[in-house]
Amino acid sequence: MITMKSLARPIALLVGAAVFGLMIAAIYIYAGWYNIGADRPHWSLTTAVIETLRERSIERRAAEIKVPNLTDQQLILKGAGQYAAMCTQCHLAPGNSSSEIRPGLYPRPPDLSKVRIDPRVAFWVTKHGIKMSAMPAWGTGHDDATIWSIVAFVTKLPDLDAQAYREIVAKAPPDEEMESMEHDAKNSPGQHSAVTDGW
Repeated sequence: MITMKSLARPIALLVGAAVFGLMIAAIYIYAGWYNIGADRPHWSLTTAVIETLRERSIERRAAEIKVPNLTDQQLILKGAGQYAAMCTQCHLAPGNSSSEIRPGLYPRPPDLSKVRIDPRVAFWVTKHGIKMSAMPAWGTGHDDATIWSIVAFVTKLPDLDAQAYREIVAKAPPDEEMESMEHDAKNSPGQHSAVTDGW
C-alpha cells in the first residue's frame, strides 16, 4: 500500500530537481551565455518548442475568424498595392528570389509567392504579428478591411508569374493612408515616415 510517507522522498527529489534545474537555467540566462544573434539558429529542441507554440497559438485564435469574399477584384487590387509596399522585402514576390533584408531574418519568413496560407491564419498573423520575429502587427495601423485585401491578394499570389505580378501592382489604386503619411512627413521637418524611408 502506497502511503504519503512512502511518497514523500520521491516528491522531495522531484521538487529538488526542478528547483536545481530552474537555478541552472537562471544562471545560464543571466550570465549571457545564450547567443541571441539572428545569425545563430536555435537548438533543434528550442525550434521544435517554438514552432509548436506558434502554430497551435495561431490555429486556436484563427479558428473562429469568418472569411469574407476574397475573389472581389477591387479587394485583390487594393491588396496588391498593400503587399508591394509592405510585404515584399520579407515575403518576396514572383520573380524575386531574395531581398536586402531577407537573408538576415531568423526565422526566415515564408515566400508567399510559392506557398498557400489558410486565409484565417494569414489574416490573424497579418493583424497581430508574431512575437520575437520580424512579423509586425499591421493591425495597429490598418483596419480589418485593408488587412483582408492583403489576404485576398496573398491567396492569388502563387498563381502569378513576374509579369502578371507587375501588371496587377501597376493597376492597384493609390493608398490614401500612405499618401497621408507622406503628406504629414513633408509637412513635419526633421521627421521621417516609414514610407519615405523605404522600410
